[in-house]
Amino acid sequence: MSELLKLVIDFTREWYWVPLALIYTGVIITILIENRDPTKTLAWILVIVFLPGLGLFIYFFFGRRFKKKKVFRQKNQGEHQVFFDRWQKQRPQLEENLKRLDTSLGDLTNIYRFLYNENVSAPIMNNRVKLLTNGDEMFPEMIKSIKDAKHHIHFEYYIFETDELGRYIIDLLIEKAREGVEVRFLVDDFGSPKMKKEEKLMEEAGIGFIRFLPVRFTSISDSNFRNHRKVAIIDGSTAFIGGINVSGRYVNDGKNLLYWRDTAIKIQGQSVFLLQFQFWLTWHFSIGIPYELTEKYMYLDAGSEGEATVSFALSDPGSPSPYNMEAILIAISRASKSVQICTPYFIPSEQISTALQVAAASGIKVELIMPMHPDSYIVRHASFSFLKPLLKRGVDVYLYKKGFMHAKTICIDGKLAFIGTVNMDIRSFYINFEIAAVIHDRKLCVEMQKQFEIDKKDSRHIDMKYWKSRPVLKRGLDSVCRLLAPLL
Repeated sequence: MSELLKLVIDFTREWYWVPLALIYTGVIITILIENRDPTKTLAWILVIVFLPGLGLFIYFFFGRRFKKKKVFRQKNQGEHQVFFDRWQKQRPQLEENLKRLDTSLGDLTNIYRFLYNENVSAPIMNNRVKLLTNGDEMFPEMIKSIKDAKHHIHFEYYIFETDELGRYIIDLLIEKAREGVEVRFLVDDFGSPKMKKEEKLMEEAGIGFIRFLPVRFTSISDSNFRNHRKVAIIDGSTAFIGGINVSGRYVNDGKNLLYWRDTAIKIQGQSVFLLQFQFWLTWHFSIGIPYELTEKYMYLDAGSEGEATVSFALSDPGSPSPYNMEAILIAISRASKSVQICTPYFIPSEQISTALQVAAASGIKVELIMPMHPDSYIVRHASFSFLKPLLKRGVDVYLYKKGFMHAKTICIDGKLAFIGTVNMDIRSFYINFEIAAVIHDRKLCVEMQKQFEIDKKDSRHIDMKYWKSRPVLKRGLDSVCRLLAPLL
């Protein structure tokens, strides 16, 4: 037996490279025949080749195309059909809304028309909206709405921390559930791992609780797909959406070392039903306890005195197209005066990068605010690698230095706003479940423009002179990290 073992060891030492070569060749051929985006294909091949062993491990868990994507596609097709069926009776009114928008928005109406034609969302008028800057403004508003809830509360969050703020909201939700208010709570399992400890407590209080795509060893390969949305719906008449997760770090009360700059919006009106509808679809996809989306979840007369037109751009891994990215592309291409973007992560698709460059070269004032110090070293350098061509074409780039810029907003011509969970990166466009409110409201846009100017004062403006002054080593590191951009 010892002789046989010795032969096996000797053979392995001399010929180990043969099975490894076969494995590497097989994986690379698999990547090639999948016909992915060429940059993503090249990125995965580089990872596998230059990170021996580790590269295969990373690809196995995060790079392969899993059956889960087929499930997502089936889900998406079903949702679009349900949306089409649900809104058939409202088609004449929605068409009339689009005609009215043509008068006030001009070419920018095409964003709403695109979302409507693709059965993603509908343009709903006469809503009230309120801009909420940082958690300091959002959480008091949200807590008051929860306390005033009479019928139901729906939560869908990527991160829900069980810190002092999180515990207070959990206790409040339990209290409302015991009063007879329906509470449904959907939280991403990867973003909120500690919430699994609260599952039993919340279910005992009568709260419907779901951990979205639970991360287990047997499903770790699907953990790349996350629900990045942050949405709260109260009584079907009020909703909160934006970049703010439920965590004390978003409150700048002096308890945290890092100043957290973020944006959310409070929406009241008929458009809340669009969020209600999407929550209902995601809840059933996640195998929550079924419920019928009857009229008791709709408050069609709420907020009828408002002036805001609201729709929503949504996308997920199964979307036929990256609707969030395409809506942004349409907005940039239809801009006539200005484009103002805030984003924590800037790893744009080639289409977005080109659109920004063309807009700036056409005389449109294009401004971008991103963090001076992101929360990821690799992302920071990868993001910097995309700035040079923008700077050369006249895009004004600002590095936010007061703290961490986490807002995900776009304001076009002072007429149209995007506020939601969508980062300007590949992950938000193609991998995560994301959502952004698309809002036409003059007052809101004026407030966003004012806040943008405040944020600029807390930022460092960079130009080509600054760019060229950066050490060659750092610029080289930018280029290396850029190779991983399609995977981030």
